[in-house]
Amino acid sequence: MPINPEQYVPEHPEVPTHLDLELGKLRQNLLGMWNLVISQVSKAEEALNYHDRNLAMEIKANEKRVDAFELNITLGCENILALFSPVAADLRFVLSVLKIAYNLERTGDYAKTIANIVLDLEKPLPPEVIKKSGVPAMFAVTLTMLHDIQRAFENGDSTLSRGVFSKDEELDTINKEAYHTFTELIRENPEEIPALLHLLSVVRRLERIGDQSKNIAEEIIFYLEADLIKHNKSKRKPSQEI
Repeated sequence: MPINPEQYVPEHPEVPTHLDLELGKLRQNLLGMWNLVISQVSKAEEALNYHDRNLAMEIKANEKRVDAFELNITLGCENILALFSPVAADLRFVLSVLKIAYNLERTGDYAKTIANIVLDLEKPLPPEVIKKSGVPAMFAVTLTMLHDIQRAFENGDSTLSRGVFSKDEELDTINKEAYHTFTELIRENPEEIPALLHLLSVVRRLERIGDQSKNIAEEIIFYLEADLIKHNKSKRKPSQEI
């Protein structure tokens, strides 16, 4: 059964404690960061589709806000751990928020990288080329994943979190097929080779956004069910590339 998102520990008294208030602030800060990161990814798609350099610059400027959110959340988590020594569900919540904020910051980094790719493109790519590349489908899946895990967090719904795993597999499939897809696109559009290589970089970043979303889903499940999902080390991909 979904957990009421406003109740971190069932035995808490009806009158909120100082810890309850701090946990509530932490939750709201994380949701604010989440909304901003989703907006960054959505704007990255628009900037690419319309070669909107102004929007790409806006994404880059907003990255400072994403970083500020993460720093504020990290400090909030550290203060709660130091001052209140939370246990059980409260402790799992704080630890999960800390890791979720990190993954959201990484997602924001990838959105900024896509904005940089837009700025590097000398001209817009033909819409049919973008469609064939699989990029629109990947943007649709990644944004759905980000929205789903946000709702899962807000509503305490671990089932919704688990639905993200199959969507991540969709992104992995497109990424695996990218070599053949882009070989064909280069053959059909030899004059667009530099731009197509940039577009391939977008595919790679969107696949990594999927990885970050899957990590967040695992943290939500851990918080809600005390179930630490073990990462399959053989499938883990390096996430250092931005």
